[in-house]
Amino acid sequence: MGFYDKYILPRFIGAACGTKPIVKQREKVVPQCEGRVLEVGMGTGHNLEFYDADKVDMVFGLEPAPDMVKHAKPLAEKMPFKVEFIDLPGEEIPLEDNSVDTVLLTYTLCTIPGTLQAMQNMRRVLKPGGKLIFSEHGRAPDAAVVKWQDRLNGVWGKIAGGCNMNREIPRLIEEGGFQITDLDQMYVPSTPKILGYTYWGAATIK
Repeated sequence: MGFYDKYILPRFIGAACGTKPIVKQREKVVPQCEGRVLEVGMGTGHNLEFYDADKVDMVFGLEPAPDMVKHAKPLAEKMPFKVEFIDLPGEEIPLEDNSVDTVLLTYTLCTIPGTLQAMQNMRRVLKPGGKLIFSEHGRAPDAAVVKWQDRLNGVWGKIAGGCNMNREIPRLIEEGGFQITDLDQMYVPSTPKILGYTYWGAATIK
């Protein structure tokens, strides 16, 4: 691991994922989680403060980057519910079938290389009747914005830990075996349009 990935990238991602507009999105979706929760891509722990402790039994924090976990652990230790870290990527979820009540995705699908495998794994561990809760930035609806998303995507990925700005989020979720039951979308305020088109809502198993 190079100097940038070890020391700069966690702070860069932490700052980018902690802006006020993104925090507002987290406030909308994270409190919907309940029971046993699998958070895919916990990062530095931005979501922890927004869980409703009266509804959550425990949280599995899937995060393959040890330097992200290092930042998240002190926050996790303050939570009134148990947080168990899993240091594997989204394509490798070591939980039993039908073992969690909620899967949470916030600004994670943009970086997972094998999205189909990851979504299928999330579907596998989610109990029948459980929910996938998500808030993800992705491909914009405007051709002029999409042109720049496609043009800059490779460069952006190199400096932002593999983040893709042009993924079709609803399609990825549905291809993974989910049915979207609630969907909102917009350009979040005070964010460059190429990075700010956000999809959020809920899905269940097809």
